Amino acid sequence: MPPPSRSLLWLGLVLGAVCASREPPAPGNATDPLNVLLIIVDDLRPSLGCYGNKLIRSPNIDQLASRSLLFQNAFAQQAVCAPSRVSFLTGRRPDTTRLYDFNSYWRVHAGNFSTIPQYFKENGYVTMSVGKVFHPGISSNHSDDSPYSWSVPPYHPSSEKYENTKTCRGPDGELHANLLCPVDVVDVPEGTLPDMQSTEQAIQLLGKMKTSASPFFLAVGYHKPHIPFRYPKEFQKLYPLENVSLAPDPQVPAGLPLVAYNPWMDLRQREDVQALNLSVPYGPIPADFQRKIRQSYFACVSYLDTQVGHLLSALDDLQLASSTIVALTSDHGNEVVSN
Repeated sequence: MPPPSRSLLWLGLVLGAVCASREPPAPGNATDPLNVLLIIVDDLRPSLGCYGNKLIRSPNIDQLASRSLLFQNAFAQQAVCAPSRVSFLTGRRPDTTRLYDFNSYWRVHAGNFSTIPQYFKENGYVTMSVGKVFHPGISSNHSDDSPYSWSVPPYHPSSEKYENTKTCRGPDGELHANLLCPVDVVDVPEGTLPDMQSTEQAIQLLGKMKTSASPFFLAVGYHKPHIPFRYPKEFQKLYPLENVSLAPDPQVPAGLPLVAYNPWMDLRQREDVQALNLSVPYGPIPADFQRKIRQSYFACVSYLDTQVGHLLSALDDLQLASSTIVALTSDHGNEVVSN
C-alpha cells in the first residue's frame, strides 16, 4: 500500500479536532509524506483566546490557531476520557465501540479495530507516543496498544505517580492531596511535573527524527488541565480572584433525571474540598471556593499553553515545521458547577 497522500493525512488529522491544526505547507511533490504531530490535551474546554475568551492567556495555542483551520463547532464523542479517546483514535463512534468505561480493551471487548497511529505505522511511519494518548488501563496490560500502534514503547512521565499524593502544601504548612495544588516545581518530587517531562521527551524524539529517512507520527498527550490542578504556582498570578467569575450556569437543571446527575465526587474526595465541611455530601460548593477552582483551571490552561509553545518552538528550531502537520485536540471539556 502506498504512503498516505497529503490530502489524506490532512483529512485524517483534522476530523474531530477541537482547536487547531497547522495547515500543510505548499506541496513540492504531492506524494511526499509529511510528518504528523498530534497534541492531545486532557479535559480542555474551548476556554482559549482563539475562541474569544478575553480572560484566558493562551498565546501559543492562539498563534497556532491563527495560521490554521479552527473548528468553531466541535463536539466530544463521550464525556469521559477513555471512551472519547478510543473513539477518535480508532475513528469509530462510541455506539460502535460500545465502550463507556475506563478499563476495557477495545480489541477484546469491542472489535479488533485499527487505530490512526497503527495506519501510519503500517504505511512506513515511525509512530511514537508520549504522555496520555490512550487512556491508562484501557489498553491490554497498560501497553497503550503497543506494539500495534507504536514503533517504540510509549513514554509516560515518571512524576505522574505523584499527581494524587500529598505534594500540595497547605496553609498549615503540611502536605496534602488537594484539588487546588499550585506548587514550587523545585520542591516537588523529582523537581519536575509530568507535562514538563513529556515536553522534554517529545523534543528529544523530534531531534532524533530530524535525521531519519522515515516520516514520523508523534502523539503527545498532556495531562493538564485535568484534576488535580497541580501546576507551577506562578501561573496562578495570571488570574486574580477578583477577575474570575462564577460559572454562567451553576445550578442543576430543573427536572434533570437522577441518572444524569454528576455530584463531582472526583473533586469532593480531595482533602481541601473535604475541609470545607459541606453540610451535605453532595451539597453546593461555596462560591468563593468555586472561584478558586476556576482560577486554578485557567492557570492550568496557561501552563499547558506554555508547554505547547516549547514543543512548537522545537519544531521550528529543528527545521521540521515546514514538513509537519500539527493538530491539537482535546478528549472532552469540563465545567465547574456548584451542585
